[in-house]
Amino acid sequence: MNLDPRRRAIIRLPSLAALAALATHSVPSFAAACERPERLRFSIIPRGDVRKEIAELQPLLDQLRAALGIPVEVYAAPSYGAVIEALLSGAVHLARLGPATYVSARRADPQLTAFASYATKASTFQPAGAFYHSLLIVRAGSRIANLDDLRGKRLALVDPESTSGALVPRHVFAKQVGRPLESYFSQVGYSGSHTQSVNRVLAGQVDAAFVGSQNLATETASNPSKEQQIRVVWRSGPIPTDPFVFRGQLCDALKDKIRGAFFDRGAQRADVLDKLNVARFVPVSDRDYRIVRELD
Repeated sequence: MNLDPRRRAIIRLPSLAALAALATHSVPSFAAACERPERLRFSIIPRGDVRKEIAELQPLLDQLRAALGIPVEVYAAPSYGAVIEALLSGAVHLARLGPATYVSARRADPQLTAFASYATKASTFQPAGAFYHSLLIVRAGSRIANLDDLRGKRLALVDPESTSGALVPRHVFAKQVGRPLESYFSQVGYSGSHTQSVNRVLAGQVDAAFVGSQNLATETASNPSKEQQIRVVWRSGPIPTDPFVFRGQLCDALKDKIRGAFFDRGAQRADVLDKLNVARFVPVSDRDYRIVRELD
């Protein structure tokens, strides 16, 4: 999802090129045993409204600043791939990724560490727990009632690196219907975010879209009128929720402080959790995402 000039001005974040330049100054010039950045840079995959998501993360970022004793900056990435690039280059130290994005990034850097995720609250489209689903949605008023009705229709995916919005549809759904998406649907394209996929369905620009249940729950919570306009025609099995990851090259003391910011009593405060609309943070490791790796 591309940020328009107004949004860039409001968020006031450096470009990836500037961050990469800064990364070269975050550690001593001699060969250091680990990374000790003077400021921590954090990023997220663009699931919807980036400015809104950053605002929701603000209490958590404040917890990080207090725990680390250094500034915490945010890089608003224009795409899933840009977050991976920033992590691999050292321009970003900590990020919230999608499961498939994490698998891709860790394939390139085995030191990348998934350490935390979250359990969601129950809602119309999202069950309670540390998992979610890929949903195939259509407009409630359309004549599409089942999968057969979708043959030859227009489909929106999210991003090639999206778990629920691309990976699961291409592997799990395609296997179920016995053919690739491009031969089942008449048109397949990427919207750039879950929010854009939902909006394109409701605007009639596409007939159906694959989105994450937790993303759809967040979208309809912010826009309650959309809940009655959407019908789910397919649901995947459970997918582990998005991991928070840090670069494995960070010094151990800094890693411990980051973990503490997520799991001490302060991070479990209602103001932190309510902003994110989650029930609690939960510890995770690489093995929790094996099911996603096996799909890729």
